[in-house]
Amino acid sequence: MKRFAIVGHVAETSGNFSLNDLPGSGGRMDLLCRCVSSSLFLSHDLRRDVECYLILCGGAGPEKTILFRGSEVRRLSPDERSSAALIKRALSIPCGDEFRESTPGVYIRRGGLARLLAEIPFAVLDEAGEDVRKVPELPENYLLSDHQNFTLEEEEAVAGADRYSVGPRSLHADHAITVLLNEIDRRESGWV
Repeated sequence: MKRFAIVGHVAETSGNFSLNDLPGSGGRMDLLCRCVSSSLFLSHDLRRDVECYLILCGGAGPEKTILFRGSEVRRLSPDERSSAALIKRALSIPCGDEFRESTPGVYIRRGGLARLLAEIPFAVLDEAGEDVRKVPELPENYLLSDHQNFTLEEEEAVAGADRYSVGPRSLHADHAITVLLNEIDRRESGWV
């Protein structure tokens, strides 16, 4: 199982955002939606061995984590609006400390990065990390940030994590996921 976790520093936690204004009213929800698509979609298929965690940190409410599970998700199209509608639906249901399914393959719970890191070890995708093409064996779980850098508290939480880079230039989170999955696909299919 491959896992991607993306911290949405200003992503709305209440669900009170417009599907017509994901960057503004959603707190850059558009970025997180693109990460969902990059994590899960192939041409005419889904990656059933991938989970995508969105850590929503914006808004007045507590942090929330939304999980998209590729093996179970339904009614998801590769456009931002489709992902955003499923996120909005998840945010509309009461959630507690355990994941609760809002629609097939989409789950929500209270809690943010600290809780997720306590459960799953993540490597960090970082421009200054080790080149993925020079690493003999890649991990399965990766943490990324949205358009903002990790906060000091978040950096402290991942201080001991391995860091990997997908190339010499800074990429958008969704593009970094695509490049990394391509590298993993090449290795798994023997194209290296």
